[in-house]
Amino acid sequence: MNNEQMSDVFSTLSQAMLPAVTQEMRSVLRANQTQTDLFYGMLHYHMGWVDEKLQPAQVHAGKRIRPLLTLIACQAAGGDWQQALPAAAAIELLHNFSLIHDDIEDASHTRRGRLTLWKIWGMEQAINSGDAMFALAHLAMARLSQRGVEPLKVVNSLRRFDETCVQLTQGQFADMDFEKRAKVSVADYIRMITGKTAVLIALCAELGALIAGADDETTAHYAAFGRNLGLAFQVKDDILGIWGDEALTGKSAASDILTRKKTLPVLYGLDQSWEMRQLYAQTDHNEQFVPQVIAILDEVDARRFARQKAIAYSDSALEHLAAASPQGEAAAALQQLADRLLQRNY
Repeated sequence: MNNEQMSDVFSTLSQAMLPAVTQEMRSVLRANQTQTDLFYGMLHYHMGWVDEKLQPAQVHAGKRIRPLLTLIACQAAGGDWQQALPAAAAIELLHNFSLIHDDIEDASHTRRGRLTLWKIWGMEQAINSGDAMFALAHLAMARLSQRGVEPLKVVNSLRRFDETCVQLTQGQFADMDFEKRAKVSVADYIRMITGKTAVLIALCAELGALIAGADDETTAHYAAFGRNLGLAFQVKDDILGIWGDEALTGKSAASDILTRKKTLPVLYGLDQSWEMRQLYAQTDHNEQFVPQVIAILDEVDARRFARQKAIAYSDSALEHLAAASPQGEAAAALQQLADRLLQRNY
């Protein structure tokens, strides 16, 4: 099957799956009722379904890659993707819970081109909304039994869901802790992005396989595929954050450096260059700060180092996907999804 055919398969499956995921989430969040109170209305606002006056709205809320991965993995592992809909919805709700709290912790005023929840209704109510989204994500998982998923699979899925929740908070803890630490190693960073980003993507593929009834070894390969996919994507994003084309990435290539964000290329540069450590030790910087940092990063070959890491994670992801032996058109769709996320134009 060539790339064009694979792309058609992915698009075809997405067109069927995404509306079903949205409907499942709307049901969990009680968005189909004629009257909505503010408690649920705030959640609907964050999801992009209503405006701040709780009137119907349509706001692009991302590509929903995580729930799609869950459903496609389920079908590729020999299952019925519709049985996995509660898990796909739960994962997307869990992701959105983390965004609500991230916006508060990062003091972010906007998300998806609109004011964040806490900027409209206050920090206290936004924290409570995030807590509600977290609890409702768990209730979404419990709906697996209504789809005919065997009780043992439901229990194991809930256990893996909760274990991943702990890992996500550990990753967020490390991310916030790094802001106060003068020295962070490359190994520390990899552990942080594993918890903050990769474990949730790993869970998507793992739950799909688990619900499909795949054996332990196959399920582990699906999980490793997702984990390495997440690591490769994050490292690629780090590279584009410094050397990417602003017209394509949509953000200034200088922003990560100006904010002294601890990304993989920066941490490698700090480890390799005394001059860069001196620059970062300064409390203020002039207009030469960004070009000086980029010059040092180029000098120590930080881009090549990060790119090699991204390629290694990409190759590992594809190896685990092959070892999982996905079947049918969903196998082609998974390959296409991986190709889209791992394209090496960085």
